[in-house]
Amino acid sequence: MFYGRENEIKKLCTMLNSDGQMVSLIYGRRRIGKSELIKQVLKENNIKSIYYECKQTTEKNNVDSLAELIGESFDFPKPAFENMEVLLTFLFKMSEKEPMILVLDEYPYLRENSKGLDSVLQSVIDHNKDTSKMKLIFCGSYVDTMKALLEKQNPLYGRVDLTLNIKPMDYYESALFYQEFSAEDKVRLFSVFGGIPYYNRLIDPKKSVRENIIELIASPGARLENEVSMYLSSEISKITNANEVFEALAKGYSRYKDILDQSNVSSGPALIDILDKLMRMDVVSKEAPINDENNKKKSGYFISDNLSLFYYKYIFRNMSRMNIMDPDVFYDKYIAEDFETKYVPKSFERICKQYLIRRNKNGLMDEIFEKIGKYYYDDPVEKKNGEFDIVTLDDKGYIFYEAKFRKEPISEGMVQNEICQVKQTGLKCYRYGFFSRAGFACEAGEDRVLIELWELYS
Repeated sequence: MFYGRENEIKKLCTMLNSDGQMVSLIYGRRRIGKSELIKQVLKENNIKSIYYECKQTTEKNNVDSLAELIGESFDFPKPAFENMEVLLTFLFKMSEKEPMILVLDEYPYLRENSKGLDSVLQSVIDHNKDTSKMKLIFCGSYVDTMKALLEKQNPLYGRVDLTLNIKPMDYYESALFYQEFSAEDKVRLFSVFGGIPYYNRLIDPKKSVRENIIELIASPGARLENEVSMYLSSEISKITNANEVFEALAKGYSRYKDILDQSNVSSGPALIDILDKLMRMDVVSKEAPINDENNKKKSGYFISDNLSLFYYKYIFRNMSRMNIMDPDVFYDKYIAEDFETKYVPKSFERICKQYLIRRNKNGLMDEIFEKIGKYYYDDPVEKKNGEFDIVTLDDKGYIFYEAKFRKEPISEGMVQNEICQVKQTGLKCYRYGFFSRAGFACEAGEDRVLIELWELYS
């Protein structure tokens, strides 16, 4: 089964079915599902297509491999091409007779070993733009390399008609991979495996959440034990700095100064460089309060990739212990309690935020909001400051949301206590929202909205 990505599929199909020559660039981190997305779109189209996964080998080897596919596609003996330029020119000329799709997956591998390939492609694209019906798709996992193709100094600048930056799926699309689990367990699974399709395909519906976590990441030799470190190593040269930053973030340090103090990164510029790199890779995000977006001191960095967060919080620092302990004993000692009482409830907040964004995009909110995020406050009574994690801003004002992943229903007393705390900080809300894992022992009203866990997945 292929799940989600409706918007991406729609955009790609529109591009493929348009007249004339078109070029698309698709990029995103490893395991995000780029190749599966392209293959799914090819299944849904009747246009002749050649899908080639580039190899980390010589240009000649790649030319020969692609030539075999060309022979199979056109049902004639394998043609001989001197180089990639001759091969591409041939395909673009063939596309004058009938529309054709050419997919160059993992393009950075081919680019690395074919000198001047960007310029070659630019020349072929420009020379055939008025006559060919070629639909060319570049795809790649090396984010910086793929983004560089769009920069002004690159020969391909201005030649790309459609760019798709494939992001991790949200909690709802991710849950399609493990529909057999309860809503509570869907929250737990997303908190570990996040929105990466490859990880979610590995989840076994016949096993419990605990068993899946142990078998996939929390035991020696687990399928995903080295996944995070391998992904980081493929994009980052100084992996030590990345480890230092991740450890500080996993411990809860989010401010730039605190990260610098807690980590052993050599300097401020080095820290800025690694944080920028991790943000481009979509594993770290930077958030500023919605009521003070330009205040750098109030901005914070957070691990946005759930598997990375789980790995650095529980596995990385305890790797030597895990390697000499029984997996069940290790899980009970170093993961179980903190996971259930702190880690998952925090992840539940992020899921609730994604739920609100989904509804907002689909026009299902009473008032469409223009901002969502943290709200920074100064408490003059208690002489302290802090943040509310989920606050939206629309034309009517602010709505405050509280998410509780606890076994007991939310009572009227708890609701009133939260509202009182909000009012004490000076945040003026016209409505209050509450998410609850265990339901409610109170009533909804004009100034409050109550959202049960099952509603997030309905």
